Amino acid sequence: MSDASIQAMIRADAAQVLHDVVEELPDARERLAYVRSMTEQAATKVLNLVEAAADDAEAVRKKGRELSDALNRLALSSNISPDRARALMKLCAAYASDAASFAAREKSLHTEIMMSQDFQDLSGQVINKVSRMLERAEPPLKDLVASLPAPASAATSAELGGVQTPDKALKQDDVDDLLASLGF
Repeated sequence: MSDASIQAMIRADAAQVLHDVVEELPDARERLAYVRSMTEQAATKVLNLVEAAADDAEAVRKKGRELSDALNRLALSSNISPDRARALMKLCAAYASDAASFAAREKSLHTEIMMSQDFQDLSGQVINKVSRMLERAEPPLKDLVASLPAPASAATSAELGGVQTPDKALKQDDVDDLLASLGF
C-alpha cells in the first residue's frame, strides 16, 4: 500500500470521525442543557424544602424551650398542691426539653444538607462552560466537514448513551421489540 493511499485512508477516517462529531454536537448540547436544568430544579426544590423544614424545626425548638420553662415554673409553684401533678409536670418539662434538643439537631442537619447543595452551582458552571465551547466549535467543525470529501460509507453515527431527554428516550415498546428481535 502506498503512502498516498494510507494518507487518503487516514483523511477519510478523520473525515468520518469529524462528520460523526459534528452530527452529535447539537444532541450533546441539548443533553447538557437538560442535565443542567434538571439538577437546577432538583437543587432548588431541595433547598426550598430544607429552608421550610429548618423554619419548622426552629419553631418547634422555640416552643419546646418555652413549654419546658413554663412547665418547670409551674412544677415549682406553690399553687399546685398535689405532688403527683408536680412530678407529671417535671416529666412534661423533660419531654419538652428533649423535643427542643431534637429540633436543634434537625435544624443543624438541614443546614448541612443546604450547604451540600453547592454542587449544583459548580456543575452548572462547568456545563455552561462546555456548552459555550461546543457552541463555538460547532460552526467551524461544520465548515471543515463540508470542505472534506464525503465519507466512503453513509454509516450513521451512534447516538450518545446516558441521560435521555424525555422526547428522545426509548419507549418500553421499543425495548421489547429490540429484545424480541434478539430472541429474548
